[in-house]
Amino acid sequence: MDFSKFLTKFKKITVYALVGESGTGKSFKAKLLAQKYGIEAIIDDGLLIEDDKIITGKSAKTADTYMGAVRVAVFDDKEHREQMAETIHDKGYKKILLIGTSEKMVQKIAARLQLPAPSPVIKIEDIATREEIDKAIRSRQIEGKHVIPVPAIEIKRNYSQIFYDSIKIFWSDKKAKFLSRKNGGAAAAGAKGTVFEKSVVRPEFSKKGRVSISEAALTQMAMHCVNEFDENIRVKKFTIKTNSRGYRLIITIDVPFGKQLTGEVYKLQQYIIDNIEKFTGILIEEVSIIIDKITGTDKIRRK
Repeated sequence: MDFSKFLTKFKKITVYALVGESGTGKSFKAKLLAQKYGIEAIIDDGLLIEDDKIITGKSAKTADTYMGAVRVAVFDDKEHREQMAETIHDKGYKKILLIGTSEKMVQKIAARLQLPAPSPVIKIEDIATREEIDKAIRSRQIEGKHVIPVPAIEIKRNYSQIFYDSIKIFWSDKKAKFLSRKNGGAAAAGAKGTVFEKSVVRPEFSKKGRVSISEAALTQMAMHCVNEFDENIRVKKFTIKTNSRGYRLIITIDVPFGKQLTGEVYKLQQYIIDNIEKFTGILIEEVSIIIDKITGTDKIRRK
C-alpha cells in the first residue's frame, strides 16, 4: 500500500501516548485518560477502539506465544498495519492515544502506522497511585489477567475464547477518585460521576506460559548480526540486562581504523535491533556499543 496518500491528513492528528511497564494498569486507565483529553480513539495491543467498540485490528491477546503477541502489538504484519492505517484515515480522527510498555514501543507503532511522533507521552505513574500499580502487577503476575478497555459484550462477540470477567469503574466527579466494582456492583451512593466497563481477559500465551529467549541464544543472534554487518568488527564483551519491558544489550567492540565511527555505530545499533526484533518478536530497549580499541593504528605509526 502507498502510505503517501495518508501523510497530509495524518499530520493533522495529535498522537498521545500512555506508557508503563507490562502489567501496571495502562489499559485500565486508558478510557479515563481519553475522556480527560478529548481523545477519540485508542490503539491498544493491536486493536483500534472508539466509543467502547472495537473498530478494527487484531488483538495481541489471542497470540499463542508472548513473542507473537509483541509482534501483533507493534504491527509487525504488513496487512495488519495497512488495515489499521486505512481505517484511521477513513475515520478522520483528530486525537489518538497509543498504549505501550515504553516510549520506544509507542514511537515504533506511530512510525509503522505513519502517524506523527507521540506528544505528549504520559507515564502510568503520573495518573495512577503506587497502590493501584502494585495491585495491577500482582494480578498480572499471579493470575495472568489482562485488561482490554471495552465492555464485556465486545470481547464476547469478538474474542470469547479469552474472556474472563468484567469490571465497572466509577469516576466520582465530586470526590475526583475512581472506585472499581467487580461484576457490576453499585457505585457510591449519591455521588455524581461516570461509569466505565472494562473486560478482563486471559490471553492464550498466558494460559500456556510465557515464552522467553535465553541469554545464550540472544548473544549468538547479536554476535551474528555484528559479523553480518562488518566481519572486521571484533566483539570483546557482551552483557544482557532484562526487565519487564524488554532487553538491553551492552556490546564492547574493537573496530578497524578508518571507520566513520559515529555513523557506523548508529547503523550497527539499528541493524542489531531491527534483526533481533524481526526474527524473535522480543523488544530490544537499547543497544549500547562501547568502542574499546581502534585496530590498525600501530601499522600507521610504524610507517
